[in-house]
Amino acid sequence: MNITIFGTGTWAMALACVLTDNHHEVLLVGKDATQIDELNTRHTNSKYFATDVVMDTAVKATLSIEEGVAFSDYLLIAVPSHAVTTLLSNIVPLLQRKVYVINTTKGFDGTSKQRFSDVIRHAVPRKYLKGIVSLLGPSHAEEVIQRQLTLISATSQRVAHAQDVANLFANSVFRVYVQKDEIGAEVGAAMKNVIAIASGVITGLGLGDNARAALVTRGLTELMRLGKALGGKLKTHTGLTGLGDMIVTSYSFHSRNYQAGIIIGRDNTATTFLKNNQRTIEGIPFAKVARDLAVKHKLHLPIIEAVYAVLYEGKKPSDMVKFLMNRPLKVE
Repeated sequence: MNITIFGTGTWAMALACVLTDNHHEVLLVGKDATQIDELNTRHTNSKYFATDVVMDTAVKATLSIEEGVAFSDYLLIAVPSHAVTTLLSNIVPLLQRKVYVINTTKGFDGTSKQRFSDVIRHAVPRKYLKGIVSLLGPSHAEEVIQRQLTLISATSQRVAHAQDVANLFANSVFRVYVQKDEIGAEVGAAMKNVIAIASGVITGLGLGDNARAALVTRGLTELMRLGKALGGKLKTHTGLTGLGDMIVTSYSFHSRNYQAGIIIGRDNTATTFLKNNQRTIEGIPFAKVARDLAVKHKLHLPIIEAVYAVLYEGKKPSDMVKFLMNRPLKVE
């Protein structure tokens, strides 16, 4: 089977590795000519991985979106959240047949505040859309590309579509569950990034494991509140795309959101980090989206409010910890 992956970052590379292990042909579509040349000639991507991580020769790369669209009926999106709508606007005019669109971007669209499955649904004409499936769950690319055991979820409103995509990826080290709670899965995948920033802040401030455990636990409560308000199911929030993804993102040094939080906590301000950061930290834009959704739905999300205040209002992380600890006591 041919699969096109739009993106050449860590997750795009890791999923390409899974697919070629399963004997599929993969075409990566990127924007950096040097990177594309390296992938095609040396089969490495030194921007993200050590040069001893060599891709299968079944992985090809191109700068051409046209070539990517023509290559397969499975179009996988693995680009940062801010780039999704532009990418879709470039893909749609090139479509001439029905395709699966597989989303792996974790977050919401910053302008419309829509989940990315809905963004895709509104962008791609129905006559060209065979199905929308999201691949989400606790999965660091650095471990997937080393063939370490990973379990994720293929989520779609149509279980048959999720199963089709799951069959492409599933193997002895990459297990793919199937589910249909699209809302719950995508809310969990987005929310965990904000909680991971907060977890990193706790570490950066030197507050210890007790504080982090409490933070992540109460963060799960806030995820459930937002998920319920938007139509997600409780079972989903306690599964791979909820609790599972939150644990791995909030505790692992592979997590860019957690790493960002550590720096912000150590500095006791987000100002320097935001000024100098060059990496994609999906929890930063989603903190604003989550806060706006909380206001819209009249939800009490104090951790989200605190992270938003640090990132967008210049508040000190240490002051936000005091704010969270000194709120009125209540029944859990």
